[in-house]
This record gives sequence, C-alpha cells and structure tokens, in this order.
Amino acid sequence: MTDAAHPREAPGEDNPGGTAEIRRAATRSVTPRHAASLILWRQGPQGPEVLMGLRHASHRFMPNVLVFPGGRVDRADHRAKALSELPDFTRACLERQAPPSLARAIGIAAARELEEETGLVLGRQDGKRLLPDLAAVEYLCRAVTPPNRFRRFNARFLIAPAEAAHGTLRGSGELEELRYFGFEDAFRHKIASITAKVLAEFRSWLTMTPEQRQVRELVCFRGMDNRTVER
Repeated sequence: MTDAAHPREAPGEDNPGGTAEIRRAATRSVTPRHAASLILWRQGPQGPEVLMGLRHASHRFMPNVLVFPGGRVDRADHRAKALSELPDFTRACLERQAPPSLARAIGIAAARELEEETGLVLGRQDGKRLLPDLAAVEYLCRAVTPPNRFRRFNARFLIAPAEAAHGTLRGSGELEELRYFGFEDAFRHKIASITAKVLAEFRSWLTMTPEQRQVRELVCFRGMDNRTVER
C-alpha cells in the first residue's frame, strides 16, 4: 500500500525512534513526517510482554536496536478501507493534534506496518488488501524528533492486544528476531531513548483502570526527552 510517489525506503529507515533520527541535519530544520508505531501486547508467564524486533545488523546507524513495528503514514492510508473504525476515545486522542482524515490514516498505518514488518494481521486480508480492525486500537502517546535531525517523525504510539491479531509471526527484512519481550528482557537489549520512554508510559498505562485511562493526561515527547502534556 505504499504510494507510488513515495517509494518504500531502506528497511527500517521509516521506523520512528530509529536510525535516521540520530543524524544531524546539515543546515535547515526538517519537517516531521507523520508516523505510527503499534505496541502489540499480551500477558506472558512472567508478566506483560510486547512485540518488538531488532533492526537489521547491516544498518550503518544503530544496528541491532530493539524497536516496535511502525513507520510513516503513506498517502494511500488516507483512502484505505477498514473492517472497523477507531474507538471514539482513540479517535479523540489522535484528533487533538491531527485532522480527522489524518487521525484515521494513523490507525491504518499502524495496522499496515504491523502486517508488513511482522506478518501479523490486525483485521482481515481481502486478497492482497488489508482491512484493519481499528476498533482494537487504543492511544498511548506521541513523540516528535528534535528539529536538528536529518529525518524527523511526528510519531503516534498506539496499543492493541495480541489476541486481536492473527497470522504467522515472520520477519520481512526490516526487523529481525521478532518476538514478545518482557520489560526486563527488552531493557537488556540496545534500545533507543524514546523507545524506553514509551515503554515506561505503557507500563504506567497497564496499571490504570479503563476509567483512569479515559481521564489521564496525554503526553508528547519533544526532542525525545522533554515530556509535555498535550492540550
């Protein structure tokens, strides 16, 4: 579903929190690209586990860094059909900083990137077309790459339960060693600063009741370290 005018970049290059974001821009500030990452999670024997993978070892920057499945929002995501639409609260969270069409496209992109990078389907395959089950998606937080970076992302981190997805877990060349990681296991690997902060937000989210999640402050990491409250 990648738009012809925006061909797929090198494996892992469009994943928020990763390789291109650490390279400094030569002169001017780069406009952030909208992106989505999906935290697919389940309860494991030792506690909650999240689906993550390692960046390919051949990457020049940050090889073998552990990340969530994700990538930029493509033009085609704005036109894509879905099996179900975003829950009202998820949509409202996204629309704080995005028009309705973009908010929906972010959800589509999260499901699409999950399928492309892991082989898991959040929704249903209709031939070669993915029909995402957006009703399974919840909102966690947002992060914006610092202005002095070579490539920047305005990334939304979304959540879905593992049982909402189906299929055979397989790598696509973008992420290796795909599996579910417990929190302590994840932190034993090389991990980007923003990924660590998002994991901390997710751990906090897990301790909340559904009612508390509906009234919690929504946060954005600006410059990866500056945690601000969305208005």
